[in-house]
Amino acid sequence: MCYFSDEQKRKSLRGTLKYEEIEAIAGSLFHRALKLQVGCGAEPTLHKDLVKIIALGKRYNVPYVSLTTNGNLLTKELLAAAVKNGLDELTLSAHGFTRETYEYLMTNGKFDLFCKLLANVTEIKKQYPQFKLRINYTINNNNIEELSRIWEVVGDELDILQLRPIQKIGESEYRDFDLTNIHARYDAVLVPLIEECRRRHITCLAPNKQNIIVLEENEAEDNSIEKITYCYVSPQECWQDDFDYRTETFESYAAAHMGRKLLWKVFGRKARRKADVTRKMNYNIK
Repeated sequence: MCYFSDEQKRKSLRGTLKYEEIEAIAGSLFHRALKLQVGCGAEPTLHKDLVKIIALGKRYNVPYVSLTTNGNLLTKELLAAAVKNGLDELTLSAHGFTRETYEYLMTNGKFDLFCKLLANVTEIKKQYPQFKLRINYTINNNNIEELSRIWEVVGDELDILQLRPIQKIGESEYRDFDLTNIHARYDAVLVPLIEECRRRHITCLAPNKQNIIVLEENEAEDNSIEKITYCYVSPQECWQDDFDYRTETFESYAAAHMGRKLLWKVFGRKARRKADVTRKMNYNIK
């Protein structure tokens, strides 16, 4: 259902970083990282060195390592090895809590495998109670009513729930981006869920009601801080277009390219008030 499920987008996501390349990237960037998010735009469980990559994060003392996946290829043995080697959080993409909806919206996904993985998480958390489970649920008109089934399907092991109203961020195979009904059902569906998360001591990340219906394009907003805060790495790119992880570190690149420019952008002009509602959506911890 996400735009990475679009056939044209899938064709552009080619190539795999070899472990040796990831080691070099780790040497240049990981020591600066507060969080290592493995998997964003591709399925990380396809990488044969997944556990070694997670261990690499801990070797460089990254405080928090999270894995984002649909989970269909994540066996109990692989997950247990990942947690043993330092995985702090499993972030599962979920787009429905019935077989029909889940398999309709999750390209090539199998609901039985999703449920089996949740059972495996329960078992692994008995040995590693600090290990966290996050569910990322993209809300649309096909699945909003299924949120009431979350406890029946997910059980008691959920630590973090992120509720994400659907947005058009690519050429998706999914076409229904109307948020009117989601806004109308907010009080009946989302509010009780948020309250139940609070009762269960589960962190719930959700937009306020007004954020759902009013999404502002904010193209003029400067994103310089964002560019140096988040380092996206893929076979096609690594952080900045002209950054060479083989010969540079974060510090050497920043010293050469970012210092004065960034300081001027931050302090050299009157800061604009951040909009309450943006295309990127503002989430609140409930």
